[in-house]
Amino acid sequence: MEIQQADAVWLDDRLEFSCAELARFSGLSDAELRELVDCGALVPNNPQQTEWTFSGDVVVTVRAAGRLRADFELEPQALALAVTLIGRIRELEAQIGNLRAQLPRRFP
Repeated sequence: MEIQQADAVWLDDRLEFSCAELARFSGLSDAELRELVDCGALVPNNPQQTEWTFSGDVVVTVRAAGRLRADFELEPQALALAVTLIGRIRELEAQIGNLRAQLPRRFP
């Protein structure tokens, strides 16, 4: 799927992107993306194949990684740690939101 800079696309896990596409979206090199995979910060859909593909929800993560690397000049291992922690924070925020939605509403 070709995404231009001005295009708006609904990203979800049904879309797939190659390493080259993720590199173009994020500004990260192919080697940096591979380092993120090696550190466990990114998980390809098909890790045993030579040409990895990634689900669409990874685009937001790699764009953030590209900004972090550029803004803070992070080494690949530090970038992987930051991406992992940001992902964990997002998961925990979603869990908190789900739990709050289950609480009974209080009316004044």
